[in-house]
Amino acid sequence: MTEPTKPESYESAVDRLEAIILRLDSGKAELRETLDLCREGKLLVEYCKDELDAVSSELQRLDLDELVRKLEAAPAEAAPEPGAGSAL
Repeated sequence: MTEPTKPESYESAVDRLEAIILRLDSGKAELRETLDLCREGKLLVEYCKDELDAVSSELQRLDLDELVRKLEAAPAEAAPEPGAGSAL
């Protein structure tokens, strides 16, 4: 078996995993090919997990929840009170 190369991206890893699953589900893979596909799939799953963990920690670092709270609070602070400024 040749050593699988590192995927170009998360998306390409997912595409390859889907192809592996289709091949395994087809029942046409021989014993050694099945073993190789399982090994490659394991490496791809680990790669995808690492990518998701990295993105997740970046999102946490950005503290998007705090940004949303600030954005939601801003219009309420800037909006004039009903009836203010209109003289009848």
